[in-house]
Amino acid sequence: MIEAASPWLLLASSFLSATLLPGNSEVMLVALLSAGKGAPLLLLTVATLGNTLGGATNVMLGRFAPELSGRRGLQTALGWMRRYGSITLLLSWLPIIGDLLCVIAGWLRLPLIPVMIFLSLGKALRYGVLTWLTLQGIAWW
Repeated sequence: MIEAASPWLLLASSFLSATLLPGNSEVMLVALLSAGKGAPLLLLTVATLGNTLGGATNVMLGRFAPELSGRRGLQTALGWMRRYGSITLLLSWLPIIGDLLCVIAGWLRLPLIPVMIFLSLGKALRYGVLTWLTLQGIAWW
């Protein structure tokens, strides 16, 4: 029963991990891979999809955000996004900063297709490296 639900739980965890809500998608992915509770490619795809959908949610929320101003970190992220555009979302996997970059991409109304491409690539690269390290038996923590 649990094994059949594992991809769905990973999807939910990955989605939550990409929003400002707490999530544990990396821990869950490594646990499922280590226990052999699903095909690695399936688990990698599910984690990437959930995290990408969570990031896209942040982008959409950014489109409705009021004027962004204030803190130095915010201004730095805003500067990166204005300078490099959607490609900055390759860093969307970073804790806290990645969420902020997604919100700023929405706030700046960057074109959705490049945003989604780079957002997805950034998420896939992170989970891909994590999957590879886990399957190699390399302790990443």
